[in-house]
Amino acid sequence: MNVRLRLLGAFLALFGGTVAAQDVQDVLQAVSANMGADNLSCVTYTATGYVGLVGQTFDIRSDWPRVAVSNYTRSVNYTARSMHEERVLTQGDYPARGGGRQPIQGERQQVWRVLDDYAWNMQGDNPQPAPNVASRRQLDIWLTPHGFLKAAMAGDPTLITRYESGALGGLSSTVQRRQRIISLTLLNRYRVNATVNSDNLIERIQTWIPNPVRGDLNYEVEYSDWQTYDGVKFPTHFHHHTDWDDETQAPNYNGGHNSLDLRISGVQPNECGPALSVPDSVRQASVPPVRVESEQLGAGLYYLTGGSHHSVAVEFNDFVAVVEAPQNQARALAVIEEVYQLFPNKPIRYVVNTHHHFDHLGGVRTFFHEGATIVAHSTNRNFYKQEVLSYAPWTLEPDLLSLHPPTEFAEGYQLETVDIKSAITDGTRLLEVYYVQSNPHSEGMLMAYLPAERMLIEADLFTPSAPNAAPPAQPSAAQMALYENVMAYGLNPSTVVPLHGRTVPWSEFLEFIGQAE
Repeated sequence: MNVRLRLLGAFLALFGGTVAAQDVQDVLQAVSANMGADNLSCVTYTATGYVGLVGQTFDIRSDWPRVAVSNYTRSVNYTARSMHEERVLTQGDYPARGGGRQPIQGERQQVWRVLDDYAWNMQGDNPQPAPNVASRRQLDIWLTPHGFLKAAMAGDPTLITRYESGALGGLSSTVQRRQRIISLTLLNRYRVNATVNSDNLIERIQTWIPNPVRGDLNYEVEYSDWQTYDGVKFPTHFHHHTDWDDETQAPNYNGGHNSLDLRISGVQPNECGPALSVPDSVRQASVPPVRVESEQLGAGLYYLTGGSHHSVAVEFNDFVAVVEAPQNQARALAVIEEVYQLFPNKPIRYVVNTHHHFDHLGGVRTFFHEGATIVAHSTNRNFYKQEVLSYAPWTLEPDLLSLHPPTEFAEGYQLETVDIKSAITDGTRLLEVYYVQSNPHSEGMLMAYLPAERMLIEADLFTPSAPNAAPPAQPSAAQMALYENVMAYGLNPSTVVPLHGRTVPWSEFLEFIGQAE
């Protein structure tokens, strides 16, 4: 019996891999001494590379679209809990396919800061409060290798051991490495796991962040090519994943995961960068409340604006259809409430989703929970059914669908797909839905058309400039794709209803792209 108990104990120790708390601190101290973290209070480094535009893939099989990064400087101050980051984005040699305001014209300069619980961006000398990203930026301080060590040594970590093979080749050539994983809860919210290799270096840090489309979204950094600078070991290759790169995990259909790749060109240990203080405007700022404004476009037809992303509500005899459910649950709930105010006692039966980019997809789960059927292009069917409209638990920011899954929809009526053309009608009003072919912004793009009102509803292909602004030197490929599709389908719009910006006459659009008669 004693032998069996000893064997069982050995098996459980191997299976779980949990090591005593004292051993965790021993490992942390050894790694910290090896990496030179003990005497490091801050660091500044420079780099070049690329940024992946998360949630903006051209199609559901593509990786996040990339743009080039230059003039990158980041200063991380572990003592002050602050970070200053500067970078310049250009299109570079990467193809302009997908979202993220591509193609980038010229240079897009970004300056981001965080200090304690306050985040802001700089536009010249003017601070722009960014309270909605403060937690993420504070997290990024402690996802650096030396930052994690400092947080773990001050916290209550656990140590797990296991064998990993990684991406080391086929079955015959796979070499398993025994790895140590230090696990810690940061900022009272994020479960963070750091992998320590046999050289006592942190090679990977992984956690999850909340996302309105994917729920608990994988967020990880791989560190490699370590060099020594003034006694401090520092990685010269950063590679970030946002969403899983493991084919055994979701996403099975949405292929994006590579979100940042930096080659470090210079490291200055204990160079803290600019001394930051929180501007009064930032300290007093809060996340603004969602605002929905209704503009009547016709009988039973409303333009729901009030933010950066819009929707359109269309009344039918016994129900309402909404074109677009963007951003997140908060926006979706506000739009739903406004629709019910405009059309009491009528359910929202359909939501037309123009495309799969996260900023236009973030509210569909909330409409789905409300009882609406999602109308989307057929290329997005597997991604939506298997991963977006799933009932998987969300632990960081649970939404209504994850908390209260509507099992009555389980037979599959929650999603209707469009190949080329479809329509929503009650025999009186007609809302047509068309596939926008050969556009560079998103494969599976849909536009909606009200033939009786001659109104064209579209997203991201054409966003009107400010009134009286000069037209561009030449139209974009996305604008020309919109025009060509309208002509090919034989539509005859008089008004364009963009899901960003403002409504404009079709004649103004034609003039904008140089096609005015």
